[in-house]
Amino acid sequence: MSVTPSSASKLPASDYVIFGGTGDLSFRKIFPAFFWRYLDGQLTDDFRLFATSRRAFNIRDFAEALRPFCQDAFASGYATEERWQAFLKIIQIVIMDVANGDGVGSLVTQIKEKANIDRPTIFYLAIAPSLFGSAVQMLKNAGLASPQARLVVEKPLGNDSSSSRTINEKLTAVFNESQIYRIDHYLGKETVQNLMVLRFANVIFESLWSNQHIDHVQITVAETIGVGKRADYYDRFGATRDMVQNHLLQLVCLVAMEPPTYFAADQVRDEKLRVLRALRPLSLDDLALGQYVGYREELGEASNTETYVAMRLSIDNWRWAGVPFYIRTGKKLEQQASEIIVTFKNLAHDIFAKSGGDKLSDYPNRLVIRLQPSEGLRLHMTSKQPGPGGMRLSPSDLNLSFEETFEERLPDAYERLLMDTARGNQTLFMRGDEVMAAWNFIDPILAMSANIAPARYVTGSMGPDDTLLEMDGRQWIDPDQDWR
Repeated sequence: MSVTPSSASKLPASDYVIFGGTGDLSFRKIFPAFFWRYLDGQLTDDFRLFATSRRAFNIRDFAEALRPFCQDAFASGYATEERWQAFLKIIQIVIMDVANGDGVGSLVTQIKEKANIDRPTIFYLAIAPSLFGSAVQMLKNAGLASPQARLVVEKPLGNDSSSSRTINEKLTAVFNESQIYRIDHYLGKETVQNLMVLRFANVIFESLWSNQHIDHVQITVAETIGVGKRADYYDRFGATRDMVQNHLLQLVCLVAMEPPTYFAADQVRDEKLRVLRALRPLSLDDLALGQYVGYREELGEASNTETYVAMRLSIDNWRWAGVPFYIRTGKKLEQQASEIIVTFKNLAHDIFAKSGGDKLSDYPNRLVIRLQPSEGLRLHMTSKQPGPGGMRLSPSDLNLSFEETFEERLPDAYERLLMDTARGNQTLFMRGDEVMAAWNFIDPILAMSANIAPARYVTGSMGPDDTLLEMDGRQWIDPDQDWR
C-alpha cells in the first residue's frame, strides 16, 4: 500500500470547535482524522481547531495524549516531526464547561477575531447527549449560533422516539435543519459510498436490483470485542439501540433505496426515508436475541440486555416485495467483519442438470460488499473447471480489493465526514425525519424484546442458534475471512 497525497481540494478557512475535545472520541477518531487531512494538504494553516476541556490542559499535554493515536501516519513514513509540529500550531485548547458555560467568553473572543460571513464555524458536540441542550443554548446566548455556523452531533440520539424527539427539538430551537449534521460513521466508509456508485452508475447491477432477480439480502456487522468498560452504558441500550437503529438500518436503506433524481443531500435522504417508512412491523418470528456468556459478570449483575440481535425485515414496495433482508449484529463473535451479501435467484432452467455434475443451485451468484476490514467488492460466479472430464461446474470470484486496486491508503470514515461538514455537504448525514422514522420502527421491537430472555451464546461463535433463515430454507453466510 502506498501513502500518497490525495487530489482532494483544500477546505475553506474555517473554525472547527470540538466540545469534549480531550475526550476518548476526540483522541481516537476526530483529531487523527484531522491530522491525516492536514498531511494531505486539505487543511491550510488558516484552518483553526479548538479543543474544549473542563480540566486544565496545555498543548504539550494534548500532543502527548494524541500522539499514540497518530502512530500509523508516522509508521507509514508519510508524517514527519516537522509536519506534526505544524499541525499542533493550528490547535488551540479552550478551558470551559459546556454544562454551565464557564469559559465560553474566551472561545467567543478567539472566534470573533476572524469572524466573517465567508468563514464558517463548525461546532462538534463530542459530548453526552444529555448536554446537547445546554451546549446549543450556550452557543445562542454567546452569539455564536450564526447563520453560517454548523452543528455536528454524535449518536446516541436518544434511546427511543420520545427522547430522540426531545433532543431534536432542543437542537432545532437554535439551529436550522440545514445546519445540523448527525454523524453515522458507517456512512463515511468508502465501500458504503461505492455501493451507491455500484448501483446507480452501472447498468449491469441496477437492471438486476429488484425482486425479479434477487433472492435475499444478508447484512452482518460482527464484533469480536465485548462491552468492556462500556458495560454500564451498553446495558441501557443493547445491540438493537446501539447498532440496528442507526448503522444497520442505514445500510438497508442504501441497498434498497430508489435512484434519486440527482445526487444531492435531500434527494438521497428522501429516498432513504421512503425505505424506512416501507418497513413492515416485525413479529416475534422475525426476531432473535442473544447474550454472550460472561456479559453478566462484566456488568456485575443479572441482565437481559441483548448483545446479539438478528431480524428478518420486509420492505413493502414494488421493488422489494417478497425479498427478505436478514440483518444481524453482535459482540464477542468469531470475527470482526461487516458485510452486505446480495444473493441472486437461480436460473429458471439449468441446462447442465443432466450432465451428472454439480447443479447451478449449488453455486448461486452472490455480490459481497465488504465494509470492514479490507474494504472491497467480490462477485461469486459459476465457471467451468479447467481441463477435460466434462462440464464440471466450479465457484469462482471476481475480486475488487480497494486497497490493492487503487494502491493507496483508504481514508478513515471520520476523515470524509469531517471534511463534508466543513464543506457544508449533508449527503452522508441523517436528517431529523430519518432518525424519527428509524425510531418509530424500532420502538415496537424494543417493547416486544422486553419480554424475551436472550439466548446465551459462547464467545468466539457467530451468536446463538436462530431459525430466522432456516424457516425460509436458507442459512446465514458467515463473513469471508479470505480478503487480501
